[in-house]
Parts: sequence; C-alpha cells; structure tokens
Amino acid sequence: MVNNIFLSLGSNIGDRLHYLKFAVEKINDNSLCNVLKSSSVYETKPMGNINQENYYNAVIEVETALGFFDLYHLIKSIERKAGRVETNEKWASRELDIDIIFYNQLIYDGENLKVPHKDYSERDFVVIPLLEICGEFKNPVTKKKLIEIDYIFNEKYILNKICNSLL
Repeated sequence: MVNNIFLSLGSNIGDRLHYLKFAVEKINDNSLCNVLKSSSVYETKPMGNINQENYYNAVIEVETALGFFDLYHLIKSIERKAGRVETNEKWASRELDIDIIFYNQLIYDGENLKVPHKDYSERDFVVIPLLEICGEFKNPVTKKKLIEIDYIFNEKYILNKICNSLL
C-alpha cells in the first residue's frame, strides 16, 4: 500500500535551508519513500522561547510504503543525523524538526505522538504551506478539505518567503 503523508520541516540553527534540504534528501534516500511536493520555504518567528534565531519552515508531501511507526522512526533518525539532540525543553532551538501532520486519513492519539498533529491548525507556518500543496486534502477529523476550514491564528509567525520549493 502506498501512503500519502504530509510532513512539516523546521530549522533554526546553522544553515537552516541546508537542513531542510538534508531532510528531503534523506527521506528520498529511503527506497520506500519519495518526496512528491514541497511548499515554499518561509522564515518565521520562533514560538514560545523567543530568545532564539528565526526558523525556516516548509511542508512536504511524501509517498511511502512505510507504516506509520516505521516512518516516525525514520524521521527521528534523520533529525539525529542532522545533529539534533532531544531535550525536555519545549520549543528549543533545533537543527531539524520533522513532524507528521497527516498520515493518510489516520487519527492516532498516543502519549507522545498525535496525528493529525494536534496544533497544526493554529500555526500559520504549517497551514499556509499545506494549503500551497494540498488544499484539497480532507482533514480526517473534520472531514473538510483544508481549503474549506476557517483558520484563526492568534499570532502570525511567518515573516517572509525564502524560496519556492525544496525540490
């Protein structure tokens, strides 16, 4: 079975664009994965801990034969290869952050992992890139196409567009 996945990518340490492209490259290196689309890359303000560098953020669509947990372990290994060290600090700076936003129509509510990503709809730096590449995708919870959902952002994080694609 081929699964269609939407992942958000973020980086705010070092060469941020390099780390986002590194994620795409490493996902494509897996013979069971293929990055199909990339949104534009946006520079964004950090959330929470604002005493850090701005982020670069993007969303990619991935086609994969990997199961949900295998994909999760793959993206965590890519984060580690990029130099990310897990901390207990919420919203800490990071070389690379990869989140599963949607995995087909799966709804999963685990202790450390929730899909759809629990906060995606409150983050302009996830929603705007998602709308660029998959506005017709139906949210498995609301059953509405992403372009049909009314999003309310309490804060705007996007500062500007850096480039049109990671591909």
